[in-house]
Amino acid sequence: MQKGGKERKAFSEQTQARPGKETQMNPVPKSSPENARKGRLEGKNCIITGGDSGIGRAVALAFAEEGAEVGIVFLPADKEDATRTAADVKKISGKKCRLYPADIASEKKCASVCKRIISDFKEVHVLVNNAGQQYPEKDFLDITTEHLLKTFHANIFSMFWMTQNLLNAMPEGAAIVNTTSVTAYRGSPALVDYSSTKGAVVSFTRSLSANLLERKVRVNGVAPGPIWTPLIPSTFPKEKVAKFGTDSPMKRPGQPEEVAPAYVFLASDDSSYVSGQVIHVNGGEIVNG
Repeated sequence: MQKGGKERKAFSEQTQARPGKETQMNPVPKSSPENARKGRLEGKNCIITGGDSGIGRAVALAFAEEGAEVGIVFLPADKEDATRTAADVKKISGKKCRLYPADIASEKKCASVCKRIISDFKEVHVLVNNAGQQYPEKDFLDITTEHLLKTFHANIFSMFWMTQNLLNAMPEGAAIVNTTSVTAYRGSPALVDYSSTKGAVVSFTRSLSANLLERKVRVNGVAPGPIWTPLIPSTFPKEKVAKFGTDSPMKRPGQPEEVAPAYVFLASDDSSYVSGQVIHVNGGEIVNG
């Protein structure tokens, strides 16, 4: 059986006495990866939204380490971080990191940037839907329609639009990895709208996985816990920032580099038998779902 979602032939009828011998099985089970542990994304074109900083940046660098061709989508205001990430990708892999400034919370701008991506890459083997934003509000009644719409457009609508616009450029064996959050599973009193979008991302991931089975495109997610990214000091008061992550079971926040390996796994053929799942990288918190 080959990786990448290709069909296997039916096993022949066979039986053994307990406990069984692997060497007598037909075919013999595969136990060693066919690909090297490095270079797992060699030859793959990988697009990462929100790839300028935080988790997206760490994923871009991790993908570069694995030999990927990387393109990052980011808000035009974040050009400085994006340029830094592109330079580091080049340093790691020797390959150019393509930059795509665009506000994908806009359907038209999302469609436009996807056209540029397809023009440059022709095929997209990995799509990481990672871009997101939040507007913390302690009082539920203070959540405005403006912020509600911004949060849903950025966090979940953009995933629909990116995927719809790039799907026909994704060949068999391609992978989609969506960023959800621990808040999708346990909620967050100050992030009701944000948590709602992340719950939607979980359902989007599971439903899209089933929908794309015939295309042989895998869809999975990563649910980070408290990770030290620019989203934290830019949205929380300084008192909360000072204690950020200390209420996790590990008593500390995670770093983006501690989350990135989950994306590498789900993007590569190492996870060829994984779809519709979510990996929890949250410092040891046990959540349902």
